[in-house]
Amino acid sequence: MSDAQRALHDAWRDLIADLERARDGIDQPERMPAPATDRNLAEGYRYLMGFVHSAIERAFFEDPRFPAVRHVLHPMNKGTIDNADAIYFAAPLDGRERYVLRGQVADHRHWRGAAPAPEGPKAPQYLIFEVSSGPLAGDTGSLAELRPGVKAQTGRLDSTDLVVEADGSFEILLAPEAPPGHRGNFIPTHRVSSRPNPDDAAGGRDRYATYLSGRQLFYDWAREAPTPLSLERLGSEGQAPPAYAPDRAAEQLRRMGELARSQMYFWNEFNTVLLETYGRRDGLEGERFMPRNAFNAVNAASGATGGGQSTNLYAGGVWELGPDEALVIESHAPITPQYTGISLANLWGESLDFANHQASLNGFQTETDADGRVRFVLAHRDPGVPNWLDTTGHAEGYLSPRWSYTVTPAREDWPTISAVKVPFGRVRARLPADVRAVSPEERADRIRVRRAHVQRRYRSF
Repeated sequence: MSDAQRALHDAWRDLIADLERARDGIDQPERMPAPATDRNLAEGYRYLMGFVHSAIERAFFEDPRFPAVRHVLHPMNKGTIDNADAIYFAAPLDGRERYVLRGQVADHRHWRGAAPAPEGPKAPQYLIFEVSSGPLAGDTGSLAELRPGVKAQTGRLDSTDLVVEADGSFEILLAPEAPPGHRGNFIPTHRVSSRPNPDDAAGGRDRYATYLSGRQLFYDWAREAPTPLSLERLGSEGQAPPAYAPDRAAEQLRRMGELARSQMYFWNEFNTVLLETYGRRDGLEGERFMPRNAFNAVNAASGATGGGQSTNLYAGGVWELGPDEALVIESHAPITPQYTGISLANLWGESLDFANHQASLNGFQTETDADGRVRFVLAHRDPGVPNWLDTTGHAEGYLSPRWSYTVTPAREDWPTISAVKVPFGRVRARLPADVRAVSPEERADRIRVRRAHVQRRYRSF
C-alpha cells in the first residue's frame, strides 16, 4: 500500500468513526436526543443526514480564496429551528482580503416604505447580510462557543439601507476598511473587539471576518423571487486552486466527519440545556426557558438564541397537545416590523413540511382581527380558520415567532405573544365572532401556492 493509500484509508476510517459518533446523537441518552418516539427516531436519521449533506459541501468546497455563496439550510438539511420564510446563505471569508458581493433583485419599492408593485415579481420582503469572525453556529460541538468574545460581528447591511441600481443590480464591497472616497455599499471585515477571544487570548483584539451570512425573508410566496448572489475575491483573476492531492483529501474527509458530529452534538445540547426543552437544567420544577403551551419573554438575538439574525426579536415555546386539543395563540406588534412570521419545528429543530402543510405563517399570509391583534390556531386538524398552523401530527414541537427590525424598538414597544390550550371543539368560542371560515378548496389553493414557491425558492437550475 502506498503512502497516499494509507493516509486516505486512515482518514476514511476517521470519517466513519465520527459519523458513528454523530449517529449516537439520535438515541443515546448521554447525547441528549429528542424523545425516542417512532417518528422522532425516523426523523432523527434524516436530520443527521442533513448535517452530512452540509458537511460534504463545506468540507470539500468551502474556500475563502475562491468563495461561493451557498444555501446553509434548505429542504435537504433543515435544523436549528429554522424559519420557513427564509433562505439562509453563507460564504467563507478571509477578513484580511477584499471581496465584492453582487446580486440582482426584482421590484423592491417596498424596501423604501412604498406600496408593493401591483403585479409582477417582487424582491424578498427583507434581505440582510452579516459578516462575522469565529465559527458558524455549532461547528465546535460545544456550547462554549457561545461565550462572550468567541464570535464577533464586524458589520452588517440590510435591505433598508442597501443601494440598488435602476436595473435591480447591486454590489457590496467587503474589506477591512473602505478605500478613500469609496461610495456605495460597504461592510467591514475587521473590527477591534472590546474583549479578547477567550480561546485565543494571545491573539489580541483584532477580529477578521471568517464568514458572510444572511437571510432572504419572504412574505408574498406567490410573487416574491429569490435574489441570486455571487461573491468574488478581488485580485483572484488568473488564479486557480492547486491540483488536488491526497493530503488535502484526507484533511477534508476528517473535517466532514468532525462537522457532522459537532453539529449533531451542539444542537442536541443547545435544545436540552439552553432551551430546557425537556425540563429545567437545574432539575427543579417550574417554568423552562421554552415553556410548554406558552411563550417565553420576547428577547433579542443572543447566545440564548444560538446567535440568530442580529435584527430579530425572538420568542419561543413548545406545544404539547392531545388529539382533540388546540392552542390559540394571540400576538400584537405595536410597531410594524419589516418582517414577522411564526414557524413550527419538530424536536430536532427541523421546520415542519412547510411546502405541503400550512406549518408556518408570516405577516403577509396572516389575517389580522378587527382589534389589531393576530390570532393563530395550532391544531392537528383543520379548524376552518385562516390562521391555522398545522402540527402535521406531531404531539409536541417548537413554536418559533420572529420579528425583524432594522432599528430595535424601545422595549415598551416590543411585540407580545401568548397562548392558551383549549379543547378542539372550543376553538371558535376563543376567537372573535367575525373570524371568517376557510373552505377546503381555499386551503388547497393555499397549499398550491406554497408548493410552487418552495420549488422556486430552492431551485437548482
